[in-house]
Amino acid sequence: MEAVQLFHYHLVTSKAREVEARYVGKLGFELVARHGRVGHELASVPPGISWQELDELGFHLSRAELTLGDVSVAVQPGRWELPRVDHLGVALDEDQLEDVLGRAQTAGLRVREPADGLALVGTGAGYGLELSIAQLDDLQLQELYLRTDDPEAKAAVLADLLDCPRTGGDVEVGEALVRFVPEGPTGRPELYAERYE
Repeated sequence: MEAVQLFHYHLVTSKAREVEARYVGKLGFELVARHGRVGHELASVPPGISWQELDELGFHLSRAELTLGDVSVAVQPGRWELPRVDHLGVALDEDQLEDVLGRAQTAGLRVREPADGLALVGTGAGYGLELSIAQLDDLQLQELYLRTDDPEAKAAVLADLLDCPRTGGDVEVGEALVRFVPEGPTGRPELYAERYE
């Protein structure tokens, strides 16, 4: 059985354009698409169209999708200047998915299974988990640092659900380290730092 793999995180921030630009310009991510509305119509806009052009069309962003290898990051407009994590995405096999869902149900956590091979778990710790059946070969995310009010409690939920090793606020999710660090907000953890290969 393969180890679970951290491959995705979804950020919420009032500076969505700046965060998107950082991922593309500084970290080398590719913009996949921007999703939102023009008037009352849903719109998905491919890369290559500037924000100036989108503003002229009256485009309102709901989410930008970015990728680097098999790692994906979603950026959504929200109220926090410093990006907060809405959910983490983890790839696993079918047996692991069943095990995680069983642990979630035993813990009384909310579980939704909206599509084949995909499940969403509300952890009760300020962030959710998106579980996907997949085996990924080009993961470049090595470390993800999340600032929160209670690092050990946030880490314990993640480690317990995924059955991953934990030391204090550190959780080993496959090859990636998720480190919850102190002096952050209650609720959704803040993105503090990340490291890629």
